[in-house]
Amino acid sequence: MKHLGKSTLLAALLALASPAAAHVVLDQPMATAGAYYKATFRVPHGCDGSATTAVTVRIPEGVISVKPQPKHGWSVKTETAPYAQTYEVHGKPVSEGVVSVTWEGGPLPDDMFDEFALTMKLPGDKEVMMLFFPVEQACEKGAIAWDEVAMPGTDPHSLAHPAPSLMLHHDGGHEHQH
Repeated sequence: MKHLGKSTLLAALLALASPAAAHVVLDQPMATAGAYYKATFRVPHGCDGSATTAVTVRIPEGVISVKPQPKHGWSVKTETAPYAQTYEVHGKPVSEGVVSVTWEGGPLPDDMFDEFALTMKLPGDKEVMMLFFPVEQACEKGAIAWDEVAMPGTDPHSLAHPAPSLMLHHDGGHEHQH
């Protein structure tokens, strides 16, 4: 997927963004590579009628400087671990950081939605065109793993539980959204 034209990228973005009403998705599904980004994960419903009690977002390799936003009525915890490689943040080497964020609380009733946000620095590697953020949604009864990734040539609409995705565009800019 590293050499797609703009029209192909737009078509892929629209295909991935269209199931927004039924799945956990990112509010803004496109961002600038190498920039700071506020990821807002929209949870549209519970699990088969049961209220949501926890949301865990796994952070893909290359995404660093992750900071969750607190939510009233929910506790938030982060898990840190070593990265596969060392990254640079404001001129300093960083070899470990947040690899998952969990909000617990609520509960969020099945007939309501909510949003869970965090900030992060996105990878600037020109080889990286798309990031996937697997989400585990725990409910009073049951859970849903939003972790499926469409392989090239697979219709993303065919996935029952797609992972939220973020398409990166490479324009050479470095915006800061702390």
